Amino acid sequence: MPECLPPLNGLYAITPDTTDTPLLVQAVIAVLAGGCRWLQYRNKLADETLRRHQGATLAALCQERGAALIINDDMNLAHDLGAAGVHLGREDGALQRARELLGPEAVIGASCYQDLGLARAAARAGASYVAFGAVYPSPTKPDAARAPLELFRQARAELGLPVCAIGGIQRDNVLPLIQADAGLVAVITDLFQDMHDPEAIRARTATYQQYFKEHS
Repeated sequence: MPECLPPLNGLYAITPDTTDTPLLVQAVIAVLAGGCRWLQYRNKLADETLRRHQGATLAALCQERGAALIINDDMNLAHDLGAAGVHLGREDGALQRARELLGPEAVIGASCYQDLGLARAAARAGASYVAFGAVYPSPTKPDAARAPLELFRQARAELGLPVCAIGGIQRDNVLPLIQADAGLVAVITDLFQDMHDPEAIRARTATYQQYFKEHS
């Protein structure tokens, strides 16, 4: 785990599904160059060997650039790579077990969908942040139910934890989320829509970071 983690706020870039590791690395370098300091490695297409290779490569990149890497779903991989932490969904393993494995300083995120009760339980189990979504129609999970803006305000006020928004977030719809106390916004498609254009990825990243600087 990095010795000093960045503040748990701002753009939270989530990698797209790809087996093309050089292309993925090029895109992540662009995101980090744009100022993003929180990256989640998520790849539903890769087998275990490729996931370990890609994860290790991204961990090294993040370490070099002062960013934090979170691993989606797999607490054991997060542990083995020395990542900053793990993000767990409802079926991805117990938060308490992740905390025991990764230690007290690890960042552990929990998907809470549209359910404040799940967020309360996650907080009691030691989550570092809770995530709600989808907030907008999402190409990644098109059938996901919607999480209302008021949920972010309520969770932030009640739990005192950073709250992450995910699902269909774009530059033209992110400001209401920031203003509703979503300290993190998780973005996949709007950042990585053109993996072959790193300068466009860098510029989109910088725009999100500027929105947070001006409005949070």
